[in-house]
Amino acid sequence: MNDVMQTDRILIIDFGSQVTQLIARRVRESGVYCEIHPFQKVTTESIRAFDPKGVILSGGPASVHEMETPRAPEGLFTDDLSLPVLGICYGEQTMVQQMGGQVTASDHQEFGRAMVEVINDCVLFQGVWSPGETHQVWMSHGDRVEVLPDGFRPVAQTENAPFAAIANDDRKFYAVQFHPEVVHTPDGAKLLSNFTHKICDCRGAWTMAAFKDEAIQKVHDQVGDGRVICGLSGGVDSSVVAVLLHEAIGNQLQCVFVDHGLMRMNEADEVVGLFRDHYNIPLVHRDASNLFIGALEGVDDPEVKRKTIGKLFIDVFEEEAKNIGGAKFLAQGTLYPDVIESVSFTGGPSVTIKSHHNVGGLPERMNMDLVEPLRELFKAEVRALGRELDLPESFVRRHPFPGPGLAIRIPGAISRDKLETLRKVDAIYLEEIRNAGLYDAIWQAFAVLLPVQTVGVMGDARTYDNVCALRAVTSADGMTADYYPYNHEFLGRTANRIINEVRGINRVVYDITSKPPGTVEWE
Repeated sequence: MNDVMQTDRILIIDFGSQVTQLIARRVRESGVYCEIHPFQKVTTESIRAFDPKGVILSGGPASVHEMETPRAPEGLFTDDLSLPVLGICYGEQTMVQQMGGQVTASDHQEFGRAMVEVINDCVLFQGVWSPGETHQVWMSHGDRVEVLPDGFRPVAQTENAPFAAIANDDRKFYAVQFHPEVVHTPDGAKLLSNFTHKICDCRGAWTMAAFKDEAIQKVHDQVGDGRVICGLSGGVDSSVVAVLLHEAIGNQLQCVFVDHGLMRMNEADEVVGLFRDHYNIPLVHRDASNLFIGALEGVDDPEVKRKTIGKLFIDVFEEEAKNIGGAKFLAQGTLYPDVIESVSFTGGPSVTIKSHHNVGGLPERMNMDLVEPLRELFKAEVRALGRELDLPESFVRRHPFPGPGLAIRIPGAISRDKLETLRKVDAIYLEEIRNAGLYDAIWQAFAVLLPVQTVGVMGDARTYDNVCALRAVTSADGMTADYYPYNHEFLGRTANRIINEVRGINRVVYDITSKPPGTVEWE
């Protein structure tokens, strides 16, 4: 690792909160590198080996007054490590309990927005909150601190939490009952930055430029003079991997683009044009659309569709890799959320590593070493790295697109005619979104061709044609999502264009389902 990552790093101990990843994002946004480690794997010795400048204890679903609940390593609260610590929600409660204070079940739980009153100065609040002020925070707790350990003082309170924020200034121990990492605590990012910069003395020098240089060096060191195959899908992750590897090893990289015939309009040409023509990256373009569409004929079960596409992809990719020959390494666009271990309180951490949707199953089958230069990054950081690599903004900002492509946006059996109809609808929809300046405000937008026909009237004649649904959601990570609130003028204009320009469509509907209870995709 470079000097920045060696000296400026924060350790986040995860106790199972649903929003622990948000802590890491906020810390990294302030220019400080951090990692999330599950509490079961953290010891005093592992903390010393990680060598952080501070530690953050996450929230979690447990109650510290119950038996055998998660604990932080005792060395964290003794003179063994002498590190600054910030406890959040459950993190505050375990800090208090482990240091001799008292936590009890509260008669008045707090969930959602709350107002916190600042009652004392604190370096955690410096330049953000002042005594006597009241600020909005986000609470999610049923227990509360009743008695503080020796050396602590209260610095903020709510109606139901007398110790909503506490401080032990001599030890540099701080804790809050609320969640500063969520957007519903508007000043939360500033509070976290105060912890990392003013309390932990981090320089905030971790940048995408520094990461890029380090990642290139890591690829050099790992690959040497070996050859690398990269499965290119045209999405943000695989595109950034391909360009980064090409900068690192040049023509030792060979990209393979398996065109399954299920992409959006002109997308295959755009991928080939960018990587083969613009970047001059060695690229095999395998048009396997006939193979895929033929295998999917008559298949209407969505899970069978996915498995059919996945198996065929592996077959075709492996065939092309053998034709190339001599490659020792396989590049994947694995991201940090894919490798973070989720916390299980009934056993050890459960590893949630998932395979990249285009190359799942290949590492074991092909006996190749993996190159995963993005495995330390979140999605937003991948986009930032893409900009550092001068990828076109149209690729960097591209909405997520599923590996099975349009096959899962045609409920029921697919056909070439249905694919062509959906491509035209999708192209018009995205064009209208861009024309309205809404593309970047939306996390994902797409059309679905429904297996439904309805009666219509077009040109004084009765029609019996297809229905298409439009979908657009806002989200931070795809785990939860809400529909985008278009105005009716936009929806009317878009529907009118689709019906007039796409033969076979006579009705357009808009999906206003959130996730949960729905999913982003329809299949």
